[in-house]
Amino acid sequence: MALTSTLFTGLSGLNVNQTKLNVVGNNIANVNTVAFKASRALFKPQFYVTDSGGTPADGDFGGSNPSQRGLGATVATIQKDFSPGSIEPTGKATDLAIEGDGFFVVRGTDQKYTRDGSFTLNEQNQLVTTGGEFVQGYGVDEDANVQVGQLESIQIPLGSLTQAEATESATFEGNLNANGLIGTGASILNSGVMISSDGVTQPVNATALTDLRDPGDLATPLFAAGSTLTLRGSRGGRNLPEVTFAISGTSTLGELQAFFNQGMAIDPSMAPAGASIPAIAVTGDPPNTVRLRITGHLGEENALALTGTAFTNSVNSPGLAFSEDAASNPSGESVSTSFVAYDSLGVPLTVNVTAVLESKSNTGNTWRFYATSGQDTDAAVFDPLAPSAGSRIGTGTMTFDSEGKLTDSAGTSLVLDRDSTGAGTPVNMTLDFSSMTSLASTESNLTATGTDGSPIGTLSAFSIGTNGIITGMFDNGLTRTLGQVAMASFNNPQGLQDMGGNMYMTGGNSGEPIITSPLQLGAGAIRSGALELSNVDLSEEFINLIIASTGFSASSRVISTSDQLLTELLNTSR
Repeated sequence: MALTSTLFTGLSGLNVNQTKLNVVGNNIANVNTVAFKASRALFKPQFYVTDSGGTPADGDFGGSNPSQRGLGATVATIQKDFSPGSIEPTGKATDLAIEGDGFFVVRGTDQKYTRDGSFTLNEQNQLVTTGGEFVQGYGVDEDANVQVGQLESIQIPLGSLTQAEATESATFEGNLNANGLIGTGASILNSGVMISSDGVTQPVNATALTDLRDPGDLATPLFAAGSTLTLRGSRGGRNLPEVTFAISGTSTLGELQAFFNQGMAIDPSMAPAGASIPAIAVTGDPPNTVRLRITGHLGEENALALTGTAFTNSVNSPGLAFSEDAASNPSGESVSTSFVAYDSLGVPLTVNVTAVLESKSNTGNTWRFYATSGQDTDAAVFDPLAPSAGSRIGTGTMTFDSEGKLTDSAGTSLVLDRDSTGAGTPVNMTLDFSSMTSLASTESNLTATGTDGSPIGTLSAFSIGTNGIITGMFDNGLTRTLGQVAMASFNNPQGLQDMGGNMYMTGGNSGEPIITSPLQLGAGAIRSGALELSNVDLSEEFINLIIASTGFSASSRVISTSDQLLTELLNTSR
């Protein structure tokens, strides 16, 4: 009986060492598997036969210890070693490694967890594992703020996502010549004379354009319903954008005056002293006639001009033959510059800024600036009772002390309307003149050195930070948060079930997953463009291989020895 039990004891040794060989072999086979975690087999005695339970000591007897015979070994457990492997850079943006604790969350038919970050983008630009499971994370709202909570498949739409950003600020640098002359005078452009169709009534703001006549030809209307008037002008030698005015049967003289003010970027509220803006000028010669008058702003850079064919119309309108008033004499120190801003759709908007020396005092000087833009949609609104500021989108002042340093700037908030364009309206911008000076020089200079906002751009690249935030880079220089990679951690990761393919699922002793962001609640950091290597120690595995094979050989020797003894026992009967 004892020899027979020895056979089974040796067999148990074969079994446990075979198991250890299997574990060691699997470790060695996966020495180059990404993020593979090594295992180890631990043994324990199977059970014992107790021949004597032992006796306690007394005054006459020293006691005896138990007498037990072991009946082999069994596998106690196969443990995973979740210690981190080395990080190897790969340079591929979709490769991710976890530095520290935690698992990536992926979903196929069910939710699983992995340390293997060898991800790729599928045809729908979704981040997936090599097995096709979707990598899970958090999305963003319309303002690119990460919405932590509900997990979703991560999508990085390279080449398809477009983005633009509206301008919010512009920075200026330069020096405004303190030795310049104070701005005086303004351009004054007068139209030809006009009178009502009866040849007696003096036109007013509310007079219909179709009722206007040339005093020398009362039979021919100056304007016809259905015709279109196109204005082409310049300001400070800079061509202004064309604007058009569709004449209807209800269009009035006041609306036409407002149209000219807007097309020439005139702000009626900033008229020079004594100028009649936007009032229609009464000529008195011939009696009861009027003319349109366009009065500009102070400074040479605000000089107005209508050159060449300034207007096109479907009818002959001599009333629109403008000429420069003899009183026109815009002069004084002024300077102009322009910069490109963008609305929310990425449409470029040219903004012109003109600065004019407004006043001097013993404590310094004051400059007034005018900001205009031909893309301001206010230019399409003609209200004779409340005329808008044309293409002016802001005006203000810069005040300098006696040392030429800027002490105050007012009116630096610009409002550029984009009604009926599909873009967000208005575009609110702030001008930063903090780097400007006003010292004596030969001339003034003003330069826009920096603006934010950007035109339309396509997502061309991305990066993933240690906190899992996915940042997209667009070819217009804009960056935007696209989402965040989620991570899961467990109170007992060794309780996870290994499903093969580097995938794990929750087990009875793992605890529920704690889904969070990287670097939160004990989760590790993410390293982009790198992979975690296997944590198999090959030298240790070779030693374990020798130990397991030695144990297997020794156990087989127990069996062969028992067999020989049984054979000898059988031979005694012959």
